[in-house]
Amino acid sequence: MSDEIIPADQIQNRILVLRGHRVLLDEDLAAFYGVPTKALNQAVKRNENRFPSDFRFQLTHEEVGRLKSQFVTSNVGRGGRRKLPSAYTEHGALMAATVLNSARAVQMSLIVIGMPFTEPARKSGP
Repeated sequence: MSDEIIPADQIQNRILVLRGHRVLLDEDLAAFYGVPTKALNQAVKRNENRFPSDFRFQLTHEEVGRLKSQFVTSNVGRGGRRKLPSAYTEHGALMAATVLNSARAVQMSLIVIGMPFTEPARKSGP
């Protein structure tokens, strides 16, 4: 993964509104933090007690279907994802950086938290 800092506007473009929360999906957060999605999810699983439902939640099949139809996403690789994606609120994104324990995650968390969550987000459904 690249060590390049991602501009705040690119982060802002990935923020969604789901269940009334402004969130980043796990794959986007992992990319911003410079780790594979699998590594992010493993670190979170090892530290589940740090992620209450207002920090992180798993999308339903219905929510994933709406996202796919709204943003015309396709399956990646052979067979697509095996697990439903997780959504991270602002607090969850910051906590994810702490459990990843990498310099890039800490550096990017300041950008992820600093500005984008205060700007308008993409709507992803009702």
